[in-house]
Amino acid sequence: MRFPEYRPRRLRQSKAFRQMIRETYLDASDFIFPMFVVEGKAIKMPLASMPGQFQYSPDILAKEIKQVVDSGVSAVILFGVPSKKDALGSQAYANDGVIQQAIKRVKDISPDLTVVTDVCLCEYTDHGHCGVISGETVDNDPTLDLLAKVSISHARAGSDMVAPSDMMDGRVGAIREALDESGYEYIPIMAYSAKYCSAFYGPFRDAAQSAPQFGDRKSYQMDPANGDEALREVELDIDEGADIVMVKPALSYLDIIWRVKSSFNRPVAAYNVSGEYSMLKAASQNGWVDGERCMLEVLTSIKRAGADIIITYHALEAARALGKAEAKR
Repeated sequence: MRFPEYRPRRLRQSKAFRQMIRETYLDASDFIFPMFVVEGKAIKMPLASMPGQFQYSPDILAKEIKQVVDSGVSAVILFGVPSKKDALGSQAYANDGVIQQAIKRVKDISPDLTVVTDVCLCEYTDHGHCGVISGETVDNDPTLDLLAKVSISHARAGSDMVAPSDMMDGRVGAIREALDESGYEYIPIMAYSAKYCSAFYGPFRDAAQSAPQFGDRKSYQMDPANGDEALREVELDIDEGADIVMVKPALSYLDIIWRVKSSFNRPVAAYNVSGEYSMLKAASQNGWVDGERCMLEVLTSIKRAGADIIITYHALEAARALGKAEAKR
């Protein structure tokens, strides 16, 4: 195909033509909306580093969950922020823990809304790491038992899907075995399979109060320079029973999303993380970019790369924007 016989602009001349040949479509049902839940009463605390996002206490979730349902967003993922922390993160698997309360509350409000729960210890430990500490090292194997306990407690409270984000070796297999043995064989696992040790997590760590108190997470989260390693991590998680595999963050790792989607016959999730969200919000608030257009472009790029599911703080506003665009057609 050569010019002048072939002119690509022919099919860009009108809105109708552009829609006819569009390859990637966003829908509100593609999104999972992250929410931070804290202990207490009547709390709706704005997050300074994440404009438009909040910490909520379980008792006031009704209005927020109604907005999610009305938007057409298909699911929420809950992150708990306890009032008490200890070395083993025991509030993560407490029957009356903040996340267990939140699961039950959301299910009371909207039984049909899919509730996904993050399974990790960093929000719950006094040292801020994602596992049991031995000296100043995260001890992998003892952590697996705790992650399994967390997952069972979430399933018991009513979670529809658990999402281990800790990056411990073998945790998907340990969780799958524990769920099955406890009668929760139908609870799927969405594994944070290729989770990079990224600088884009800063606002989340403020929101979840989960920054490590010493050292860093480079011994268990992935080196941003590596791509082949991500495929090995994903393959391990699939072999251990992961139903959905995740790449996190999204924007700097679109190539990884593409490689994972191309290599494995599994649903792929991508986490459009807090730093990615906050940078766009800051640029928009300063008038440097058109925030809505950039948001939809970013989310389209993530889906075009191969993500079936996008976890994003933009979920509700993106759903509204897509609804407005649909109404204009």
